[in-house]
Amino acid sequence: MVFGFAFWYPLAGVTWQYLHYLLALRRLGWDVWYVEDSSRWVYDPTTGLETPDASANVARVARALDMHGFSGRWAFRGCYPGGRSYGLEAHELDRLYREIDVMLNVCGAQELRDEHRTAATRLYVETDPVASQVRVASGDQAMIATLEAHDVLFSFGENLGAPDCGVPVERFAWLPTRQPVVTELWAAERPSPSAPFTTVATWRNAGKDIELDGEMYYWSKDREFRKFLDLPSHRPGVAVEVALGDEPDARDALHRHGWRVRDSADVSRDPETYRSYVQGSRGEFTVAKDQNIRLRSGWFSDRSACYLAAGRPVVTQDTGIGNVLPTGKGLFAFASLEDVVAAFDAIASDYDGHTRAAVELAHEYFEAERVVASLLERAGLA
Repeated sequence: MVFGFAFWYPLAGVTWQYLHYLLALRRLGWDVWYVEDSSRWVYDPTTGLETPDASANVARVARALDMHGFSGRWAFRGCYPGGRSYGLEAHELDRLYREIDVMLNVCGAQELRDEHRTAATRLYVETDPVASQVRVASGDQAMIATLEAHDVLFSFGENLGAPDCGVPVERFAWLPTRQPVVTELWAAERPSPSAPFTTVATWRNAGKDIELDGEMYYWSKDREFRKFLDLPSHRPGVAVEVALGDEPDARDALHRHGWRVRDSADVSRDPETYRSYVQGSRGEFTVAKDQNIRLRSGWFSDRSACYLAAGRPVVTQDTGIGNVLPTGKGLFAFASLEDVVAAFDAIASDYDGHTRAAVELAHEYFEAERVVASLLERAGLA
């Protein structure tokens, strides 16, 4: 059973994140189900608010699940007053909990209740490191209890515990993992010579900044994007584009500096459109969150892994990923604007070579079956 939040947040990048886990598990011979059974209302992307009516979200994501062969193998239960069940009926879901062997709580999306604790093995797969480790180090009992309810903990923070990583690792052992990608689903032809470097992002996020040893570490990406606003003026022949939500100030700032801007709601409306956007790009230019950069967690984006699988070179802000992934060919980790310009120049000088290198990286390091098989093996399940 894979727990997630695709129904809760029905944008295509999130849907793909969970589809890759489901497809990998099925290919590895597992009988797999996708489930959301939370007490929180769902997010409505049309209003930006949370709502108890999950019907539109469920219809949107269920279509993708059904298209990939998971019809009848998913469930959403709104475990709040007035919440409905979709997919499996409530009694069928409760029976499934008693029969299931393994639960993958991806992103820690599912709060565990008594009925969830009947599974033989519960795996926690953290896709955003730093906050949970800092909360544990500060004695946050709610976070500690959440992690204690799982048997094995995995994190996309692949540099946790390394000498150059500033993230405190206390009380719990974290095993490194990364986003699985079914690479064959992203294979693409060479893009148009005029195609831009793109990414999909939320400009500003609030409420997730953290303090560690008296210093603040930030969650919102706008702080990092602003450091590179002048990028188009340094390479005017290279188009750079960001798909954003309804953030007028961000759009104005980007336009003034020569960036292209797309509507992220349009790009992310369904998995096919999102995939086509990635495949139609020349590559990805993106930033990371301050927390991962300064503390060098080793985090790498699930979206960037899809760009690599599509043969699109990735230029991303350095989070310590060079300790775990090869950089300099198909994948570039930057710390300064000068690093970005040098990466763009290198890609331009041998685009086909960097395209091949991106695909090779995806196959070697992100192939879904390989990533998930390693996770299960280290959890004692293979």
